[in-house]
Amino acid sequence: MTAAATSPEACPALVLNADFRPLSYYPLSLWSWQETVKAVFLDRVNIVSEYERAVHSPSFEMKLPSVVSLKSYVKPALYPAFTRFNLFLRDRFECQYCQNGADLTFDHLIPRSRGGQTRWDNVVAACAPCNLRKGGKMPREARMWPAQKPYRPTVHQLHKNGRLFPPNYLHESWMDYLYWDTELEP
Repeated sequence: MTAAATSPEACPALVLNADFRPLSYYPLSLWSWQETVKAVFLDRVNIVSEYERAVHSPSFEMKLPSVVSLKSYVKPALYPAFTRFNLFLRDRFECQYCQNGADLTFDHLIPRSRGGQTRWDNVVAACAPCNLRKGGKMPREARMWPAQKPYRPTVHQLHKNGRLFPPNYLHESWMDYLYWDTELEP
């Protein structure tokens, strides 16, 4: 199937900041074709690259943008929100006890039952079997220590880790703006 015959839903746009860097790598900053067309009409973005696929109305035709840049620079936050996804990304989607990547949960080093809080510096990614094995014990009692000490990551650190996990699909027009480096040290 050619690009011209694809559904508009299969044509997301890569969104770059005004400095031509992606707003985020993981998840990759993508907008649906509808969001992108709306931003074009509201004059909030510049079209950098286009798909062959066009959308039509009775009096208008427009090629769908594949890459857009914001006209106004958005200052990135220094620290990301604490979320399950961001925690897993910080820990590179690996159990910090056995390095397994399956069935991930998160473990409180100081268990909540002992006053531990759900914060960056007290939580690590753990597979379900390791989390169950550690239970409500302190690391010393369980004889289980995480591979890395938990820390509050910066957005830059999460982006660096996100580049280790490129999406399954990257349109060729996006490649000049993405820096997927699978050779980075874990």
